[in-house]
Amino acid sequence: MDWKVEGSAKKTDSRVLQEQEVILEDTGEESISESFQLLQIDVECEHREGETLPTGGAVWSSKNVQRKQRHWEKIVAAKKSKRKQEKERRKANRVENSGICPQHSKRFLRSLTKERLLEAKHSGPRLCIDLSMTHHMSKKELSRLAGQIRRLYGSNKKADRPFWISLTGFTTDSPLYEECLRMNDGFSSYLLDITEEDCFSLFPLETLVYLTPDSEHALEDIDLNKVYILGGLVDESIQKKVTFQKAREHSVKTARLPIQEYMVRCQNGKNYHSEILAINQVAPSNAK
Repeated sequence: MDWKVEGSAKKTDSRVLQEQEVILEDTGEESISESFQLLQIDVECEHREGETLPTGGAVWSSKNVQRKQRHWEKIVAAKKSKRKQEKERRKANRVENSGICPQHSKRFLRSLTKERLLEAKHSGPRLCIDLSMTHHMSKKELSRLAGQIRRLYGSNKKADRPFWISLTGFTTDSPLYEECLRMNDGFSSYLLDITEEDCFSLFPLETLVYLTPDSEHALEDIDLNKVYILGGLVDESIQKKVTFQKAREHSVKTARLPIQEYMVRCQNGKNYHSEILAINQVAPSNAK
């Protein structure tokens, strides 16, 4: 009896196992087929993406855009080459004109310039720019004066014997100061003195020499113990003897550049010759 029960149980178990195997085989085939379908979809997606991805943006660009891009690249390359040639030319000119060896670094040249300027501050010569007359000037004239101050500072730094420059009668809330900050890079770090005081109260009067084209005395030499004053005035209406009269009011000596003695007048169509120079044209001639 026990044997029959065990035999029937074994048959039942074997049937159940066969049915489970059939079910597993069916589900296995279905899952495998689904997996193959998913793999096929992934492969197709990758294939499509590989076909549509542009290489360097050229696939999406029309021929006209590509032509314009090539033209622009040529222009940029030409500008770079021109800038490089101009930089090399300026470098060669600086070496030739200044006599400075090319192996000196920019840091060394900056320190040398700073040393010369500070030496001029302590031992002279001194140059004062009188900016107390700017309230009469127009916006255009202020812009021109700001440009002259920049060129004056740049040329003075390159001189073998530079002046120590003082900007007097110069307030930080004035339109000229704002114009200098706008037009001149690094103006706030210039190595010079900026003061609101008038030049006549800042220095002893006996040490002052006001440079004006209306003076009768020609300036032949630079005295290290003197302070030379330039009128910071751009006047398109050309008012005569403005700086000369100001110097006389304060009983200050005057002088003019020896233009009449050393310069030759060239003929021109208008037959016009002026001895009035911009402030950046006066200082380099004196420094030399």
